[in-house]
Amino acid sequence: MEIKILGTGCPNCKTLEKRVRKVVENNNVEAKITKVEDIADIMRYNIMSTPGLVVDEKVISKGRVPSEKEIIKLLKSPV
Repeated sequence: MEIKILGTGCPNCKTLEKRVRKVVENNNVEAKITKVEDIADIMRYNIMSTPGLVVDEKVISKGRVPSEKEIIKLLKSPV
């Protein structure tokens, strides 16, 4: 699984990255996590409001910071 955190470094973007890393580690999810900070790269995902969460090139969350429970559910949902 490839997970991308889209955001330029705002507090919400940093919070989302920390939560995703914690969820992946605590639930033994095999994933490669990448932080995308370049605004041009972020815009390729049609994200107008960060942070964004992308799993296997599919945007699953944007413009908010999901809870850890929600992140687990999003990661386990078929993409």
